[in-house]
Amino acid sequence: MSKELAKTYDPNGIEDRLYQKWLDKKYFHAEVDHSKTPFTIVIPPPNITGQLHMGHALDNTMQDILIRYKRMQGYNALWQPGTDHASIATEVKIIQKLKEEGIDKHDLGREKFLERAWEWKKEYGGRIIEQLKKLGSSCDWDRERFTMDEGCNKAVTEVFVKMHEKGYIYKGARIVNWCPVCNTSISDAEVEYQEQAGHFWHIKYPLMNEDGTPSTTEFLTFATTRPETMLGDTAVAIHPDDERYTHLHGRKVLLPIVNRVIPIVEDAYVDREFGTGVVKITPAHDPNDFEVGKRHNLPVINILNDDATINKNGGKFEGMDRYEARKAIVEELDQMGLLVKIEDHVHNVGTHDRCKTTIEPMVKDQWFVKMDELIKPAREAVKNGEIKLIPERMEKNYFNWTDNIRDWCISRQLWWGHRIPAYYCDDCGEVVVAKEMPKVCPKCGCTHFTQDPDTLDTWFSSALWPFETLGWPEQTEDLKYFYPTDVLVTGYDIIFFWVIRMIFSGYEQMGEKPFKTVLFHGLVRDSQGRKMSKSLGNGIDPLEIISQYGADALRLTLITGNAPGNDMRFYYERVENSRNFANKVWNASRFIMMNMEQALEKTGKDITTPAAADLQPVDKWILSKLNTLVKDVTDNMDHFELGIAVQKVYDFIWDEFCDWYIEMVKPRLYSTDDAVSQNAALWTLKTVLIDALKLLHPYMPFITEEIFCTIQNEEESIMISKWPEYSEDRAFPAEEKAIETIKEAVRGIRNIRTEMNVAPSRKASVYVVSENDEIRRIFEEGKLFFASLAYANEIMIQADKTGIADDAVSVVIPGATLYIPFAELVDIAQEIERLKKEQKRLEGELARSKGMLSNERFLSKAPEAKIAEEKEKLAKYEQIMEQVTKRLEQLT
Repeated sequence: MSKELAKTYDPNGIEDRLYQKWLDKKYFHAEVDHSKTPFTIVIPPPNITGQLHMGHALDNTMQDILIRYKRMQGYNALWQPGTDHASIATEVKIIQKLKEEGIDKHDLGREKFLERAWEWKKEYGGRIIEQLKKLGSSCDWDRERFTMDEGCNKAVTEVFVKMHEKGYIYKGARIVNWCPVCNTSISDAEVEYQEQAGHFWHIKYPLMNEDGTPSTTEFLTFATTRPETMLGDTAVAIHPDDERYTHLHGRKVLLPIVNRVIPIVEDAYVDREFGTGVVKITPAHDPNDFEVGKRHNLPVINILNDDATINKNGGKFEGMDRYEARKAIVEELDQMGLLVKIEDHVHNVGTHDRCKTTIEPMVKDQWFVKMDELIKPAREAVKNGEIKLIPERMEKNYFNWTDNIRDWCISRQLWWGHRIPAYYCDDCGEVVVAKEMPKVCPKCGCTHFTQDPDTLDTWFSSALWPFETLGWPEQTEDLKYFYPTDVLVTGYDIIFFWVIRMIFSGYEQMGEKPFKTVLFHGLVRDSQGRKMSKSLGNGIDPLEIISQYGADALRLTLITGNAPGNDMRFYYERVENSRNFANKVWNASRFIMMNMEQALEKTGKDITTPAAADLQPVDKWILSKLNTLVKDVTDNMDHFELGIAVQKVYDFIWDEFCDWYIEMVKPRLYSTDDAVSQNAALWTLKTVLIDALKLLHPYMPFITEEIFCTIQNEEESIMISKWPEYSEDRAFPAEEKAIETIKEAVRGIRNIRTEMNVAPSRKASVYVVSENDEIRRIFEEGKLFFASLAYANEIMIQADKTGIADDAVSVVIPGATLYIPFAELVDIAQEIERLKKEQKRLEGELARSKGMLSNERFLSKAPEAKIAEEKEKLAKYEQIMEQVTKRLEQLT
């Protein structure tokens, strides 16, 4: 061997070099190859505004594990990368940058603004891609896409026009979620509900008399959390079966302050059990009220400007901020004697997930996707198992969305994004939806059009991601070969934002599911279980972890103990454990290579495959354990149990291979001149290490590649090497049982020595007594390494207790008893002296502790915790004293 590993494991010295090697060799790249089965994953495109956070790190580590695993299994594995234009987030960033330069967006104009946006994208948009590379992501970067590139633009326009023609996309005045800070509509999925302290204002409206005058004695009382919206009330509602209000059917009330007479309507939407059973109806500012308004043909009166100030429909309150108007209206109602009471009330308030502003439901003329028909195949696909959600419990959340879906508002009042392909005739106002601006108005013949100023919801283009990235709407070879994709890996928090929309889009545009499986992961929380956020200042930068510990350590930490759909806590101690594991693998590999080099120098021959008869039971044991591991891990990986799989690999490498097998073969390497046995040991060490590295590679790609390419010359990279497969030829159940018997004996002896405080350097004779011929044979064959592991200077194997002293310490295992002469474990005189000193010390501690606990002053003044602590100490000292006294009795 001419190559060797560095003395110490330094991830900073290998990771960038190896990643560049993989890029140069095009290992990540996939082309259509009909001789291979494709396996495709599309990356959830990170925002171009994004910086790598722990959620990205977990999500992309999981995808990379799956794609590396399938690549090694011989699949034509494509991990399709790309980024998202992130309309609102990007526009906010650019507006902030312009403000720093003293420029207003509207003064700049749309065209110049978009020029600045593209410049910004060019400068910062690729930052997160470079960060993903630091993580080891093996995406096919030659295929990188952007949701606003030419191909995606074409796909978005195609879908909009096609769906408009089919009647699935329409423009209408409907209630939307309006952000008064970002000045745009947002979808239901972008509304984040926060618990806020507010009030219930109990208000009464006067009933109208038959003569058209307001009553001074009859009122309808209700409660509201938004009294300012009363300016837009067009009815009050009662339940048709509420007997308390039967006499009010057909009556009207006077809307105070505005002095508008409005009807009392009967609607089953009203909850009779809540409050007074009366609700005010404001169709322009509440989604439920909007539906009630449609059923009763009520006027829709919008009282808010886009910035949430009161508009002209608010009369004297025009120009006031919504909360300022609320205060003024409540004061006026109080003066009029119409404010019954104010009650504290904690409730969930809808806020914009981007800027955290309280949203306002408002009726706006917007573009919508009609969802009632589109959602049906998406629901059915999960229901019948065509698309599998992992974990299965995510189906409940999925069906909750599909069963209660509303029409999707897709227009946004932004400039950065896909502009809506709708054109308005400048003369007659005719709306034409087309792939490009029409030449002539089909209605009046005019040749001048103005394009709709709005852009599409970012998720509209993301919904097409699985097929637009493969060339759709063109029927490309890539699309035919790689679609449908195999697995989508994503967080459970965007099940509606993205997952459902991709599914119904796949069925609508492609006539087929976009992916077969959705693997959900949870959130990465801090060590206290809190969500990472800027406000808490508890965010952890993955790049800092990578810089300090290496990407492999971070990846292993994120996957170890991770179960699909579950949140996980991030502990720095676990990253240190992962790095320690990497060191263990590195040092074990160096040990093996060093011994291979020494054998080569000694014999002049490389390690060769031994004959089956030359393999010792311990060699067959580790090969058999590895064989079972391969089978189990492959099964776990196929079932997406990534955390379980890597734990098994970790335990095998650390425990079975490093702590047991390597220690078992050391005597063969150092204490004998048996070249055949040494060759078998070295071949087994190398073979098991290489296969274990392959199983570990998807999780820890860098360290496994460095070791793999150093220890062997047959294959150029572990990335494209063959995934290990289970083989009946390597199943050795008898040898497994035999070595497990020896391991149990070793554990028993070590436990006894620990209990007796015997130093590892003190050797002793060990007698193995068994009437069972097979067990005696097992220990005879393993005598060399058993002696080393059991700290024995001599091993005697016999059928009975002949020649064994009565004071010998015993260890019982199934089928055998092991004896160690007591005098060989302990220098009796020294041990008696030590125990007497310990006895004297304990007498002092017991006297002190009993004295304190019998002292009334201490008991009356000391805190409960201090007294409890002292009682625990007394119990501990008494237990130790009992053991010391017993040992002294045995020795004397």
